[in-house]
Amino acid sequence: MTSISDQFGRDDWTRFTLRQKLTRWGALAGCALAIIWALSSIRVVWDWVWGAPEQIGDLFGRMYPPDPTNLDTILKVLWDTVNIATFATAFAVLLSLPVAYISAQNTTPNRATLWLGRLILVTSRSVNTIIWALLFVAIFGPGIVAGIIAIMFRSIGFIGKLLGEAIEEIDTRPVEALEATGASRFKVIVYAIIPQVMPTFWAVAILRWDINLRESTVLGLVGAGGIGIILQGAIDTFNWPEVATILLAIIALVIMGEVISAFLRRRIL
Repeated sequence: MTSISDQFGRDDWTRFTLRQKLTRWGALAGCALAIIWALSSIRVVWDWVWGAPEQIGDLFGRMYPPDPTNLDTILKVLWDTVNIATFATAFAVLLSLPVAYISAQNTTPNRATLWLGRLILVTSRSVNTIIWALLFVAIFGPGIVAGIIAIMFRSIGFIGKLLGEAIEEIDTRPVEALEATGASRFKVIVYAIIPQVMPTFWAVAILRWDINLRESTVLGLVGAGGIGIILQGAIDTFNWPEVATILLAIIALVIMGEVISAFLRRRIL
């Protein structure tokens, strides 16, 4: 077996210097102290923690059996939830295209438009959907309009960010070839850029619809339409059997969304 002295010409070799070791151990100690400090600042009522299994069992006991009496209303509101996710995704896709174009470094007209596009993306992704919903409920009033606009605003940042990155990673040779022939900027976009980002476009659009389908189920908790409205009403009135039915309907909706998303990916991508 070859010794360290034979490999490196010295027998006092170490992987890290003393300074590097101190830096690594100092970083680990700092992380440990930060975790300890964070845990110490959290106030936990341990009686509630130890009693949680009993409370969960009691709650599930009240939910069983589910009550399908109000199933017609649940299905109607569930369809409203699907519409919220679908319309919001469609509007977000259309609005995110120009934002993605100006936020990509290789297609933006100038630095001002680049920063404008990235400001829109950051603003959209920084605010949670529920916060957007609270804002638009105050503007448009309770209902599905506020829910559609809230999810749309949240989705613009997600779709625009991924499409912008896809535009930045395109092969520039088709673009340069069309520009060399004197093609207009519109033709360069149509024939050189769009064909390259189209697979990413469809993948992101389908993924975002799947995400929006889940997010739209809770918007009713703040009055922005969807099945969350009757879920909140059932919880407020302690109608636990109906709560169980609504939760089962939401689970079925999410599973349906997964199936549709997988089918669309196989057919389109």
